[in-house]
Amino acid sequence: MERLGLVAGAGSLPIEVARSCLEAGRPLYVVRLKSLAEAELSEYPGGDAGLTEFGKIFKLLKDAGCKTVCMAGIVHRPEFRTLIPDLKGAALLPGLMLAARKGDDALLRAVVIAFEKEGFKVEGAQDVAGGLTLGAGPLGRHAPGKEHQEDITRALEVARAIGAMDIGQGAVVVDGLVLAVEAQEGTDAMLRRCAQLPEAIRGKPGDPRGVLAKAPKPIQERRVDLPTIGLATVHRVAAAGLAGIVGEAGGVIVLDREAVIAEADSLGLFIYGVE
Repeated sequence: MERLGLVAGAGSLPIEVARSCLEAGRPLYVVRLKSLAEAELSEYPGGDAGLTEFGKIFKLLKDAGCKTVCMAGIVHRPEFRTLIPDLKGAALLPGLMLAARKGDDALLRAVVIAFEKEGFKVEGAQDVAGGLTLGAGPLGRHAPGKEHQEDITRALEVARAIGAMDIGQGAVVVDGLVLAVEAQEGTDAMLRRCAQLPEAIRGKPGDPRGVLAKAPKPIQERRVDLPTIGLATVHRVAAAGLAGIVGEAGGVIVLDREAVIAEADSLGLFIYGVE
């Protein structure tokens, strides 16, 4: 079986990908991005590299015999002027900086192209580890009711609209009113903002209303940076007084799936995949 090269950023997604490879018997080599990758990934064969040490990253992967690469985990947009690239990174950096001005998806596409030009096939985390994405219908015991349908439709429309502009992947709608859209701050920060809004325009414990919707950008390179939800998302949604979470079926990754289902069930929240 072909060895996979996992380029790992922060968070639990790279860990889930690594575990999936272990369970499937797929050989794995992990490039741990410095100051980002979780300590748990040191248990796997691999090496460490800086974010713009592309020459080192490519060499590590090639020396390990990796022809296929998966990029997974959180990598916040860097302050390019503070980065210290190697020679290959220095050659790529001007193009990456130019792409970054067009949006996050443009930047990620440029990174994917850089790996492909080095001869690597790029595989999405959801393709490496099957069962990561949200399926159609309810995830857990609870499902949205008729009273939620207009908010669901509106929230997904807004999420896709801002995605088409390469702004973000999520939106919050309550009673038809758009309370927030996601930009560079991320989903958790957006939900914290919602929790600080007056209860008159949002739900509250015991009287939840509205939804968080997440969807891939229509222009998105789906092999990297699919929207995700996890335990923190469930907790923030509950704190904001929302009734549930909806996402595009097949287009949203669910981290720590069993724990997410248990917590959503306990809190009375629905998580629902829309075709």
